[in-house]
Amino acid sequence: MTNTPLLRVEDLHVSFSLRREGDWPWTPMRHLRAVNGVSFDLAEGEVLGIVGESGCGKSTLARALIQMVPATGRAVWEGKTDLLSLNRRAMLKYRANIQMVFQDPLASLNPRMTVGEIIAEPLRTHHPEIGSAEVKLRVKEMMDRVGLLPNQINRYPHEFSGGQCQRIGIARALVVRPKLVICDEPVSALDVSIQAQVINLLMELQRDLKLTLIFIAHDLSVVKHISNRVMVLYLGQMMEMASGRELYGNSQHPYTQALLSAVPIPDPVREREKAVIPLTGDLPSPLNPPSGCVFRTRCARAQDICAEQIPVPQAGDHLVACHFPGPATI
Repeated sequence: MTNTPLLRVEDLHVSFSLRREGDWPWTPMRHLRAVNGVSFDLAEGEVLGIVGESGCGKSTLARALIQMVPATGRAVWEGKTDLLSLNRRAMLKYRANIQMVFQDPLASLNPRMTVGEIIAEPLRTHHPEIGSAEVKLRVKEMMDRVGLLPNQINRYPHEFSGGQCQRIGIARALVVRPKLVICDEPVSALDVSIQAQVINLLMELQRDLKLTLIFIAHDLSVVKHISNRVMVLYLGQMMEMASGRELYGNSQHPYTQALLSAVPIPDPVREREKAVIPLTGDLPSPLNPPSGCVFRTRCARAQDICAEQIPVPQAGDHLVACHFPGPATI
């Protein structure tokens, strides 16, 4: 890993303007803040896990980094170029280095293209100078790496299982040899046994190809298995970020602690004896988030200051956005 981060994200914001059905044209638009001031560094060769409840902004954050949704802030690539300031033409040359694996493996593949065509498409887009023979060779090599058979190259996506389709998606992302791969809940649509195979495949590829990964998931046990560091999001804001060992062994934010207590333990005795920290109330609407700390409406530690001031994480390796951080209390 180098001293200069591969990617430095500073004060990233993503918002959407909405109008309710039946509103008059002159009715003021409402603004949904999907990502609200997220900052982090990503070192070369690192795996950053991002977790949180549905609707917390995980996928929106990932899409903002590659300009799939408009965003403000900065996303500095290799200490030189702000990706968010580039126009579409200028961004194209960086897309070969930043690839994405999507959540729904079948929906992300073109049903009219064969496996060989799907995997070759990024090569033909980003490296048109490569000849057909070289493209075919690279496609076959990548199929072999992800566990696909050579005789499957002319088949169509509907002929494969969900796990195989995700392997095709991974091969498509890696065939251009990117530096950063964003995995947007790549195993949430798969059976548990297939999840383990895909996770192990990603870990093997990350190690062999020296990839940098952003890995988004709901399952904290999966994130723990693959990530060097973990970021916890809530209503578009970072609640806590630390190394995997530190976060899982010494979490300081009450939201992180509640998520961790909900992770099942594969031991009936320990599962019955573990302390569960329930999350009270419902997730607030991102159209009208609470003042101050956005988690305060569901937090047992909340006090007056939590409604008045937004908690700012202190500098360090373990970042906690909480006015009253500390070990879990039951």
